[in-house]
Amino acid sequence: MTVLIGAAATVATFATPASAATSALNEAAGPATLAAAQQKLDTALGAAFAGSWLDTNGRFVVGTTDAGRAAEIRAAGAIPKVMRHSTAELRRFQSTLDGRTAGLPASVAGWYVDVAANDVVVSVVGGDAAGRAWAENAGVPVRVEQVTSAPRPLWSVVGGQGLYFSGGACSVGFNAYDDDDRYVITAGHCTELGGTVQGVDGTIGKVAESSFPGNDYGTVRVTHSDVSTPPRVDRYEDGTDVRIEGADVVGVGGRICRSGITTHWQCGRVEALDQTVNYGNGNVVRGLTQTDACAEPGDSGGSFVSRPSSGSGTKLVQAQGMTSGGSGNCRTGGTTFFQPVKEVLNRLDLKLEKD
Repeated sequence: MTVLIGAAATVATFATPASAATSALNEAAGPATLAAAQQKLDTALGAAFAGSWLDTNGRFVVGTTDAGRAAEIRAAGAIPKVMRHSTAELRRFQSTLDGRTAGLPASVAGWYVDVAANDVVVSVVGGDAAGRAWAENAGVPVRVEQVTSAPRPLWSVVGGQGLYFSGGACSVGFNAYDDDDRYVITAGHCTELGGTVQGVDGTIGKVAESSFPGNDYGTVRVTHSDVSTPPRVDRYEDGTDVRIEGADVVGVGGRICRSGITTHWQCGRVEALDQTVNYGNGNVVRGLTQTDACAEPGDSGGSFVSRPSSGSGTKLVQAQGMTSGGSGNCRTGGTTFFQPVKEVLNRLDLKLEKD
């Protein structure tokens, strides 16, 4: 539902000759060409400029408060449209709202300039009376738009970042999903702590599966809608996040890297596959991969991936597994073991989040 408050926009579209329509700028011209045309007309029209946009047919439209500038706009390849408010006026209206945030009702979800409609829109959750009153008392013409829910900050669960249980801290391995839910995969000796699990920016969900000893994997079901689960692994100070494109196994002698909250990004080589490891106290785990990439407490559950290529640009890697345990440290070196992720995906019928 939309309610107009203040002066409504007055618009008129100029008829465009058929010959001009065929040469008019449209979406196919590409962002760079359209941006250049917009900048040129903004400068030329000055105070009479009233914004630009693509209409529903992808044609480039430019607004103006001066009907006498129509030929100039058409000559530049755009479709002219007369508007009540200039871009400068709309920005002033928006700036007035920006200065009224003290005591802002929670039901006011935000405001923006609707350039094609030539007005400022205030979004109010459920048409709340307090939110509407705030808009009506703004002292500038606005349009109230009813929305169904308030916005919320979104945050991502990224491989190698912190995963916090009531009894300790581990690291995120990989994100996965099935037909119904999304999951975070980590180490089983972490998920055996059970309960509600936190990430770096809030609650993720509760432990869904846990297997340790014998195996060392577990999952957390993502139950909070403000959590996104991208196919990424944090490289910390070593560079931008790498992105997962699959789960092809790196063989013995192959280069791998791992990420975790304690020692961040560390690299090495695969030394053995399908290893049985005795962690003591009857905790024997089978089917692990041995590497010489160091790790320390807190890195458990974190991502092991194929080593990314050198150079700049987005790095695509293959998911290998989740840090299980090891010996040594990252000052003198050590040995680590990871639980292959493919086994987890197959056992739990999950699909890996990937590019």
